[in-house]
Amino acid sequence: MNVLQKVLTLPTETRTGLGAAREMLNVCAPFGGRGMLVCGQSLQQSGKLDVMRGAVTDDIDVRVWAHPGGEPTLEQLETLRSAARAYAPDWIAAVGGGSVIDIAKAGAGLLYAPQQAQAYHDGASIPPSSVPFVVAPTTAGTGSEATIVSVLTNSDTGVKKSIRHPSFMARLVLLDPDLLDGCPDAVVAASGMDALTQAIESYCSAGASWITDRLALKATALIHGSLEAVFSGDAAKRGDLLTGSYLAGIALSNARLGIVHGLAHPLGARFHVPHGLACAVCLPRALAFNRDAIPEKYAKLSETVGMDIQDYAQAMLTRLRLQSPFAGESLEDKEALIAETLASGSTKANPREVTGDDVEMLLQRLFAPSHAAPENCT
Repeated sequence: MNVLQKVLTLPTETRTGLGAAREMLNVCAPFGGRGMLVCGQSLQQSGKLDVMRGAVTDDIDVRVWAHPGGEPTLEQLETLRSAARAYAPDWIAAVGGGSVIDIAKAGAGLLYAPQQAQAYHDGASIPPSSVPFVVAPTTAGTGSEATIVSVLTNSDTGVKKSIRHPSFMARLVLLDPDLLDGCPDAVVAASGMDALTQAIESYCSAGASWITDRLALKATALIHGSLEAVFSGDAAKRGDLLTGSYLAGIALSNARLGIVHGLAHPLGARFHVPHGLACAVCLPRALAFNRDAIPEKYAKLSETVGMDIQDYAQAMLTRLRLQSPFAGESLEDKEALIAETLASGSTKANPREVTGDDVEMLLQRLFAPSHAAPENCT
């Protein structure tokens, strides 16, 4: 008889605190003396990379690979894999936002995999990797530092979706609120709403368990209590926001998500909008759609934020000055987008079954010219 199993996969070690990332290269030493550090341009420009290098006390040789920017693509991944194979690092580390983390994670996870990255993106079985992955996020966020997931886009086809394997999980996570210093307001808003969405969707997911429920609710509470404050410049709340994003990452990695992410990936790929913004705009509609399927959890989420959770998600768009990039726009390949949404593992984990007609209804409301508050999507 087949038995449905629940598996909990966690980072091997997590260190938190101000200045934790400055010691990253030293704490990687046990993994070997040759490392590859993947980062964004801003880490170099801000001088933070020089600070990390200056703190090295062990005999460590580190090669830096700078992510060129934008959403991570299969082409970028192949460039990283080629550079890493030529260098043969003992470990790969990432310091950056979700795009940097996802590309570095896939680079470590697929470093010596025999096929091109596109094959795994298309569904080929991913072999386990023994290359340690270490990460310090600079946004709060995607929660990618705590997941076995890497979201990548095929630039040739426009398809954006995730690949995953348990060996993608980080051996070491460094949560350093100092790394959020200088994060632009728009990034704080969009990435924060991504974290909130992930906390809510993993809590409501069909794959949720008692432990992911507790992590997701705690993440919701931490993000609710810190996101607006950090957006307004309160540095003291950065640690709570970073922790909330991290806990949401653990929850989603083990429980999966829902229709928001099923929609956000193909929409983001087509309209080239930040993933967090796409999630933020879809979230109120999804909550309205799922409400009757999750009455108890809907009530608990509302209790956690102190008001109706759908109204709260809608209000956060105004409070964080986020505007819909879809309202009033036209969608040229609706049927293809519906098909991608239905094929998504996130959509399949949604607490309410999703049909093609449901996706079409949600798209009609997302693309409507007016930006009225979402109706009850029954």
